[in-house]
Amino acid sequence: MLSPTVARTFQKADGFLKGMDADSVATLTSAAADLTLLIDEDGKVHDLAFSNTDLAGEAVDAWIGRSLRVVVTDDSVGKVDAMFRETANGGSSRRREINFLGDEGNSLPVNCVAVRLDEDGRSVIFGRDMRGLAKLQQRLVNTQISMEREYTKLRQAEACYRLLFQLVGEAVLIVDANTMTVDDANPVAAELLDVPVAKIVGRRITHVFGAKDRDAVRAVLGSAQSLGKAEINDIAHDRFEAGLDAKVSLFRQADVAYFLIRLLPRGEGALPGVASQGGDVLEVIERLPEGFVIIDQQRRLKQVNTAFLELVQAASFEQVRDQPIDTWFERSSVDATVLVENTREHGQVRRFPTVLRGELGGSEPVEITSVSVPDADGQVYGLVLRRATRTPAEDTPINGFPAQSVEQLTDLIGHMSLKEVVRETTDVVERLCIEAALKLTGDNRASAAQMLGVSRQSLYAKMHRFSLGDLTSGDNDS
Repeated sequence: MLSPTVARTFQKADGFLKGMDADSVATLTSAAADLTLLIDEDGKVHDLAFSNTDLAGEAVDAWIGRSLRVVVTDDSVGKVDAMFRETANGGSSRRREINFLGDEGNSLPVNCVAVRLDEDGRSVIFGRDMRGLAKLQQRLVNTQISMEREYTKLRQAEACYRLLFQLVGEAVLIVDANTMTVDDANPVAAELLDVPVAKIVGRRITHVFGAKDRDAVRAVLGSAQSLGKAEINDIAHDRFEAGLDAKVSLFRQADVAYFLIRLLPRGEGALPGVASQGGDVLEVIERLPEGFVIIDQQRRLKQVNTAFLELVQAASFEQVRDQPIDTWFERSSVDATVLVENTREHGQVRRFPTVLRGELGGSEPVEITSVSVPDADGQVYGLVLRRATRTPAEDTPINGFPAQSVEQLTDLIGHMSLKEVVRETTDVVERLCIEAALKLTGDNRASAAQMLGVSRQSLYAKMHRFSLGDLTSGDNDS
């Protein structure tokens, strides 16, 4: 019995294959692999055959008569030499993946094994086309990269959600609409109910409240499931004589329905800790050096800080209250629609670039980070607006003539009308031509004017317009 680690050869080939002519051998060898190469004693491709018709478009016939080391990529030359060394004493080589040069320089991966034919050094190489496997591997890599990218987005969105959920000044419970169990609770809710978060999460929502309020809680959740939102008043609570109010909203996430329940103490019995925490958060937001905005589903401003008022050159919140944020976007509803739709779909957007135009006509390039948060009325969006930090070469050419190359003119689209874009393009071409002429003539302005086909006075005027050269010194016309 042969060991499983030892290759097996034919034991009765003499009688069975005896008398085969060259054509029969050629048919047999060509059918044995996707690609078969006959290599002569000099290491050149004497002839080839392929059974995989996909190889017909790879210009493999051009390999005939050329050294095998020439028709493979540089990284495969060493593998070819190793194959020839292994077959030098007869027998076959081990399998190796060799990249051949296909049509138009494309890499053609082939899994090859070489078999020596005779003492003169002639050999046959049997190859298996690996392009299908390579494509599958590439798809796997791309899928893994895509999954990692989506996982990163999910982690970032969850981080934003957790931060807002922990800092919000109201008691909030998230309840699974199918199981009626509390899925999450913020610290304010734990303080309000005087129960640790760990003991609230996982309990049925009806058990969070007293026995006499459970029927009312079930009824209001049923109404919210049908109507999208509902309210219940006078929930009994030992710590609040006036009781609690609960506002319930239904929302969906990843095809799962949840209730968002906001608990509000009635009368003067609100917890000092709750009020102070909300006040601290508002104070932090107000003092942020970057603009902060809360907008509703119609993109209307509901809350802003002082930094945002400075960005849009507004005097007070009353001046901007309930105004669509589109009002200050240079591209109006285009940027606002893209930003809000992506935030609604993905939960958050990071570093969205746009330009704000203030009440007094000034403009400011900004980057916006946004997050979507469930609210009693549906969704609200929190936006942080940061002044964009760019190098001079990256400045968007909005006013005047800061563009230094034709490539930067693409940034004008959406910021200027077609007529203004054409004018800016003409200015760029004129400037580049004048600079080229001055460089070719060694800054000889008379020769440059002649080369450009304009008068010297016209050239000086354009140089002054574009701030080119030292116009206060004598002309270098010699």
